[in-house]
Amino acid sequence: MSAERPLDYLVSLVHELCALPKETEWVEFKENNDNPEEIGEYISALANAAALQGKAFAYLVWGVRDADHAIVGTHFDPFATKVGNEELESWLLRLLDPKIDFRFFKVSIEGTPVVVLEIARAARHPVRFKGQKFIRVGSYKKKLEAFPEKERALWRIFDQTPFEDGLAIDRATADEVLQLFDYPAYFDLLELPLPDNREGILAALAADRLIRKSDAGGWDITNLGAILFAKRLDAFRTLRRKAVRVIHYRGRDRTQTLKEQEGGKGYACGFEGLIGFINGLLPSNEIIGQALRTSVLMFPELAVRELVANALIHQDFFITGAGPMVEIFDDRIEITNPGEPLVATDRFLDSPPTSRNETLASLLRRFRICEERGSGIDKVVAQVELHQLPPPLFETPPGFTRAVLFAPRPLVAMNKDERIRACYWHACLKYVQREAVTNTTIRERFGISPANSATASRLLKDAVESGCLVPYDQEAARSQMKYLPWWAARGRGS
Repeated sequence: MSAERPLDYLVSLVHELCALPKETEWVEFKENNDNPEEIGEYISALANAAALQGKAFAYLVWGVRDADHAIVGTHFDPFATKVGNEELESWLLRLLDPKIDFRFFKVSIEGTPVVVLEIARAARHPVRFKGQKFIRVGSYKKKLEAFPEKERALWRIFDQTPFEDGLAIDRATADEVLQLFDYPAYFDLLELPLPDNREGILAALAADRLIRKSDAGGWDITNLGAILFAKRLDAFRTLRRKAVRVIHYRGRDRTQTLKEQEGGKGYACGFEGLIGFINGLLPSNEIIGQALRTSVLMFPELAVRELVANALIHQDFFITGAGPMVEIFDDRIEITNPGEPLVATDRFLDSPPTSRNETLASLLRRFRICEERGSGIDKVVAQVELHQLPPPLFETPPGFTRAVLFAPRPLVAMNKDERIRACYWHACLKYVQREAVTNTTIRERFGISPANSATASRLLKDAVESGCLVPYDQEAARSQMKYLPWWAARGRGS
């Protein structure tokens, strides 16, 4: 089946639901009840119940008699129904929190009109309608607050169910899986031969949890599989907004766009193409050697690669309507992903690897797309220092994380905050390399000549006064002074 639910799939689905011995907690039958308020409450109740029951979707079906599950038809038309002047679907979506995925389908079964409302299971939070949480208890819709044991069970499920294990598409045929997946890229990235039969391909994809056998027959495509190896992300309704947007601006602001493109492929099979596209937009400088003129990118390619991989891995997939974004300006590149970081931005370099999406991160490491140890921020800082660029900036606008790399600028053109930040990241990098910061290392970082060591001393003085660096030994002679990042000094009991 495709993401658009073909007619034969819907007909088969209705028959399967009608064959259930009675109404379950994740299925509700109606004939003509089109009360918008009640529909909204049922979406909340069924989405929450589906999560409790371990179902990918819940269903509200019009045109089926509740007593015996006979198909009797309905007069309800969700696409013609309005609440005031607002279309029903838009009205429901506005009043649901979080805004989960649901879809109405109209289908004719032997000439009898039936409407199916497919509701995605709740994920991460119980679904509310007009601020109220509902749940199904048996075949009845109840307020969740009256059943605290069910709410506790829901929260346990949310804590234990990562994004990767959710379903992008359920009950696909083997042929449809192969049509939707760039499966040759999977074997190429692992440097494995392509199996010579369909069963071998499917077994390999299932072993890495990219797909799994469906209880109802066929294959379920997991979010992990779709986000990594989709031939086209827009074939997966819930992942369309997770494609990477790349925007190239003229100048230093967002008033004039030169080029904008949204990635179409999964992250793993499309990563090299994405990096190549970004590099093709980055400004470059020409360097003239003794015999050759070479073009060098303004931003280190390795640093860009690591920050883009970080944005993909560490994003919060449960934030709807937003995906990773790369913005290129004349003087900087900004890489933004949904979700605030799990560790403080000033501890990015030294903190142990932590990710919301551990399975995704693990696979991308196996594919050698991201840094083996974790964040790769040490590589970013090292590249920035090697090219003597201004220090990177890590920001947390509400609900997002942003990394900024700046174009080359001499020390005299950096403001005081940038110079202090450069000293701080230099100290962090030295510390994880089991080294300390000295006047000499600061001179090397900024390209200051030995004759101007006083300049390095002033930089260190400003960094110490700001609190981001501390002397290793306050009593040491000035020529022997070493410095640590503030958090390393705390670890020594200072």
